[in-house]
Amino acid sequence: MRDAEFIRKVLIALGLLAFALVLWKLSDVLLLAFGAVLVAIILHAAADALVRYLRVPDRWGLTVAGLLIFVAFIGLAALFGTQVRAQFSNVVERLPFAVDNFAKNLGLGSVSDEISEMVSDAPTGGLASRIAGIGGAILNGIANFLLVVIAGLYIAADPRLYTRGLVKLFPKHQHERVESSLDASGQVLRLWLTSQLIAMTCVALLSMGAYWLIGLPSPIGLGLIAGVMDFIPFLGPILGALPAVLIAFTVSGEAALWTILAVLVIQQIEGNVIQPIVAQSVISVPPAMALFAILVGSILFGTLGLIFGFPLAIVTYVLVKKLYVRETLGEETEVPGEDNGDSPQKVQS
Repeated sequence: MRDAEFIRKVLIALGLLAFALVLWKLSDVLLLAFGAVLVAIILHAAADALVRYLRVPDRWGLTVAGLLIFVAFIGLAALFGTQVRAQFSNVVERLPFAVDNFAKNLGLGSVSDEISEMVSDAPTGGLASRIAGIGGAILNGIANFLLVVIAGLYIAADPRLYTRGLVKLFPKHQHERVESSLDASGQVLRLWLTSQLIAMTCVALLSMGAYWLIGLPSPIGLGLIAGVMDFIPFLGPILGALPAVLIAFTVSGEAALWTILAVLVIQQIEGNVIQPIVAQSVISVPPAMALFAILVGSILFGTLGLIFGFPLAIVTYVLVKKLYVRETLGEETEVPGEDNGDSPQKVQS
C-alpha cells in the first residue's frame, strides 16, 4: 500500500514536471496568446467608447470599432505610407554612419568597417545562412503579428467563451474565485492599455514636431519609432530616442544637444502632464518590480518577453494581491481592477 502511494506521488511529480516543461517549450505561443488578449481588450475598449459616446447599438459596437480601426489604418497608410517608408529607409541608411560618427567621437574607431571585415571574412555559406536567417526572422515577425491580430479578433467576438473554458480547468469550488481574478486582471489591462496608447500617440506627435524644428532628417520616421517604443516602460523611451540622438550627432553637436534636451522635455511632459490627465486615479506598480519584470522577460523569452514584460507584471501584481495577500494571508488590501463602486483605478507605468 505504501509502495502504491509512493508510486502515485512520483507519477504526480513527474506529470507536473512534464507539464512545466511543455509550458516552457510553448512559452512563445503563450506570449502570442497574451498579445491576442491585449488586442481583444483594445477592440472592446474602442467598442465601449462608441456605444457610450456615439450611441452605437451594443451588438454593432465591436464590428464598427474593428472596421473604423481598419479603415483608419488603411487611410493613414495610403496618405502617408510612401513618405513614412521613405523616412524609415532614410533612418536605416543613416544609422550606420551615425553609429560610426558617435564611436569615433569616443575613440572607438569605425564600427561599420569592423562589421564589413567580419562579413568579408565569413564563409560564403555562413553569410548566406545569416542573410536567410534575417529574412526568416522578418517573415516570422510579420506572421506572428498577423496571428495575434486575427486571434485577437476571435477572442473579442466572444470573450466569455474563452473565459469560461479557462475557468473550467480549475476545481468547481474555485470557479468564482478564478473568474473574479480574471475580471480584475482584464480591467487593469484595459485601463493601462488605454492610457498607454494615448501616451504613445502624444509622444510620437511631440517627437515629430521637436525633431522637425531641430532640423533632423526623417522626423516622421524618428517620431514613430519613439512613439512605438514608448509601449515598453522604462527601457522603451531610451530605445526610442537612441536613433534620433545618433542621427543628430551626424548633423551637428548643437543638434545633438537640442535633441537630447527635447527627449528629456517630452518624457517630463508625458510623466507629469499626459499620464495624470489620462489616469484620474493612479495605482502604481512598484517601479523596481516592473523594471525587473521587463529585464527577466527579455532574458527568458527574448523580444516577446521585452514587449509583454510589463503587462504580465501588471497581471501578476493583481493576482498576488488578490489571491495571496488578501485571500491566503487574510490581509486587507486594495486590488486594482476590482469594481468597488469608486472611480476607476489606473495603473501607471
